[in-house]
Amino acid sequence: MKKAWMYFALGTVLSFLINYFFYSSDNVGLDIYYALSFGIAWGIAYYLDTPNFTLPQKLGISFVAMGILVLIGTFIFSLELAIPSILKFSTVFVAYYLIASFRASKSLRN
Repeated sequence: MKKAWMYFALGTVLSFLINYFFYSSDNVGLDIYYALSFGIAWGIAYYLDTPNFTLPQKLGISFVAMGILVLIGTFIFSLELAIPSILKFSTVFVAYYLIASFRASKSLRN
């Protein structure tokens, strides 16, 4: 669980720094929200990367997390601004498992 929090923190900080310094958004709150969605995706993907979770459970948990992100984003900003958080989340989630698939253990934990 500690490493999942570490993935979350590193993903959030790196994503925020990249968005803030290279994309120069006028809305820092939106940059933080997108960075959080990126970090949450890395943290959840790492946490779920264990044989204790079946594939349907991993899929269900990721959909619930995406739904929560959209609801929070819609309340704080708008639906149009919340939708990119799903794209960031799902891209990271798929990338994590794609990278893991190249390893013999099919996991990035080992």
